[in-house]
Amino acid sequence: MGNMFELLKKLKPYLAMVALQFGYAGLHIVTVLSLKGGLNHYVLTVYRHVVAMSVVAPFAFVLERKVRPKLTLPIFLKIAVLALLEPVIDQNLYYIGLTYTSATFASALYNILPAITFIMAILFRLEKVKIKKLPSQAKVLGTVFTVGGAMLMTLYKGPILDFIWSRRRVHHDSNQGAADHKWVKGTLMLICSCVGWSGFFILQSFTLRDYPVELSLATLICFMGIVEGGAVALVMNRNVVNAWSIGWDLRLLAPVYAGIVCSGIAYYVQGIVMKERGPVFVTAFNPLCMVIVAVLGSLILAEEICLGRVLGAIVIVVGLYCVVWGKSKEALEPSPSTDKLKGAPDQLPMTNSSKTVSGDFVSSGETLKVEIQAKEPTISKK
Repeated sequence: MGNMFELLKKLKPYLAMVALQFGYAGLHIVTVLSLKGGLNHYVLTVYRHVVAMSVVAPFAFVLERKVRPKLTLPIFLKIAVLALLEPVIDQNLYYIGLTYTSATFASALYNILPAITFIMAILFRLEKVKIKKLPSQAKVLGTVFTVGGAMLMTLYKGPILDFIWSRRRVHHDSNQGAADHKWVKGTLMLICSCVGWSGFFILQSFTLRDYPVELSLATLICFMGIVEGGAVALVMNRNVVNAWSIGWDLRLLAPVYAGIVCSGIAYYVQGIVMKERGPVFVTAFNPLCMVIVAVLGSLILAEEICLGRVLGAIVIVVGLYCVVWGKSKEALEPSPSTDKLKGAPDQLPMTNSSKTVSGDFVSSGETLKVEIQAKEPTISKK
């Protein structure tokens, strides 16, 4: 029984991220249906964070009231920027790009996210590439495979594949549909959205160092997203009649689903996994969302699946395995920087030892100093 618990503990980050990708895949489908039903994407962004804050805030107040650190001005400014990057910029650009393209294409293009995050993590010294070591080589190769697979899905169409549920459909000219939906503009919007989301992951990693309470951080991000997104929605919809009205249909389901699953739960789960494995590990699972959306899009939205998308999916899965394998091997290796100051961590090595019982944040350098003094007499025996 003990071995089973240990196995589940090791698999917990992987299972959490896989489950999160199923939640994101559902968002792609629900969002497309709601936008086609007339819901304004600026309003959707605000409503989803109202729902998310309503769900997460009670848990944050009860579970973290004794361990919540003081909210200083620098932390508040970071939270304000986080809300601007993800709830406002990323989500609105994503909705615009989704409207101009399709759910399958949008989820496929989002697979450049691990590569962008990996590069930004290197620039901000959250990731260290040791090119002579096999785990680092696997991460670099996996990033190249991920981007290559996404490019293959985007540039190569190939013949349309018929599945059991799509054999009776009449196939249309997808090139004409792409021109009608302003495909190029949608692609640019989605790329900018990816950059904003990658920046959100990186800044969230830094914020968690100074404010290591995931539920409270998610609540504050949602609150600032409501304020900032509401201001943008009021400006953009100042001449739109009934832009804020919703009914008992998909226009209500979309913000409720997005708020609970993709804002409230996602912010919390990402924060926990990010503290343990780093931002690149979190984004490395996004290619799985593309595979799920491709299947659901064909079933529910009657989107066509081409050979190029299938081949690209295979390449992306190979890249995903390489990145995750490299991260798992690095997690098993002792970090040579653990005896340095707290300002230069390689993989965000945050553990429960960085908090005292009262919840006050203690620097990793001070914690390591105490442990070394206590264990120094026994080092020579190992």
